[in-house]
Amino acid sequence: MSEVVENAPQEFWRPPVAEPETAVPTMVEVCDRCETEFMIGARFCHDCGAERQPKITASAGQTWTRILEFLHILEFHNVKQWLGLPMASLISFFAGLGCLLAAVAVGLIYSVQTLADFQAIQSWRTQWLLAALVAFVAGILLKQAGVKAK
Repeated sequence: MSEVVENAPQEFWRPPVAEPETAVPTMVEVCDRCETEFMIGARFCHDCGAERQPKITASAGQTWTRILEFLHILEFHNVKQWLGLPMASLISFFAGLGCLLAAVAVGLIYSVQTLADFQAIQSWRTQWLLAALVAFVAGILLKQAGVKAK
């Protein structure tokens, strides 16, 4: 009960008011300069004399760094290795995916008002889907050609 504020007005159904704890900054455990472990409670390194710095918590910069490290997985050569495709086949694969996304986007962006609009939208979707089909077939043929060359 030592943390309870003295003489605080209190009603019988509420708990006593406690003082908020002050945030104590955590300090680094090892010297940046000589990598010697700090003694307990020391402000300076006993070996080189460098000042002890407060420990940096996860900031926005470090969060972005972690996100960018995760995006390292999506680099082109990593995707190529993960999918096991030769370069030409991988490019065709991505072109096919782009065409599929374009076919879906046509339906989401344009709205049908008349029969002519409906026919135009279906024509555009058909063209994008045919382009996707051609890209995927080209990727398959290029992959088989790459396998035979090995």
